[in-house]
Amino acid sequence: MSLLKLTFGCGPSDRVAAIFDGRVRIEGVDLAFFPIGPEEAFHRAFAGQDFDLTELSASSLILTTARGEAKYFALPIFLSRLFRHSAFYIRTDRGIRSPQDLRGKLIGVPEYQMTAALWARGILSDEYGVKAEEIRWRNGGLNKAGRAERTPISLPSRFELQSIPSDRTLSDMLAAGELDGIVTARIPGCYAAGAPDVDRLFPDFRSAEEDYYRKTQVFPIMHLLAIRKSLVAAHPWLAMSVVKAFYEAKQLAMAEMHEVAVLPVMLPWLSDDLKRAQAVMGADVWRYGVAENRKELDAMLRYSVEQGLSSRRVQLEELFAPGTLQRFQGKD
Repeated sequence: MSLLKLTFGCGPSDRVAAIFDGRVRIEGVDLAFFPIGPEEAFHRAFAGQDFDLTELSASSLILTTARGEAKYFALPIFLSRLFRHSAFYIRTDRGIRSPQDLRGKLIGVPEYQMTAALWARGILSDEYGVKAEEIRWRNGGLNKAGRAERTPISLPSRFELQSIPSDRTLSDMLAAGELDGIVTARIPGCYAAGAPDVDRLFPDFRSAEEDYYRKTQVFPIMHLLAIRKSLVAAHPWLAMSVVKAFYEAKQLAMAEMHEVAVLPVMLPWLSDDLKRAQAVMGADVWRYGVAENRKELDAMLRYSVEQGLSSRRVQLEELFAPGTLQRFQGKD
């Protein structure tokens, strides 16, 4: 039987390294790799469906699924996860001392639909009682001018969202005092440069994020693995074969993190840091699977509606490829 030739666009990371270097292969597949950053992967997936398998924004896939426009199914492989208390940057001269002080403020965000912002707004609402419509939003490039929403959005009138001038950046506007804060996945250039009156809303964000996990048992999902719907229809076996391979790749990455003789990354105390994370989150700090991540998935589906992105709540059966909602049974 000839192998199915597929393309895969994704940012390189420890959890996909074994896929990229060939230690783990997808059964029945000859895979061509495109090691690209997430912004490029998202743009190419939404603009032209360039890849058969792709890293994809969870938020954008939810909203396009709600509109009946999605060309991809999600797979329960979560390629990027990050707590988002670290995403808030503020002016320190605006009386912002707590998350509640963001009410009525002018806050920039690279893209309103980006998953980092979805989670940041959700945390503001669930944990601090600040609704998305209580903030005045501005979108545009963070450190480079000209960024726009990757797929068009139209928010209800109760939300204020305006684009900044195409020749300006959110970072420069924050430094100049034209914004009260920014919610962003990446560090604003003005903060990295030590601009006066600019700081994090949560200076000790790791402690805040650990407390959040202890309270909620939620580890926010950012990017997921997606597969063309047309491929799933043509090859019903394919989705679970992909899932199986990515589970195996993650297990290899976790085993490498436990290696102390030769460190796999340039962190001197990696083993100790892993123990700290596991003390908070349990042995599997990076869970795959729908059932294992039901809290995170339900939160994102709810946030998408509450924040004006989706006009209806998407069902998990619509979002994920058929047959992948069940708990994966791998090797013991």
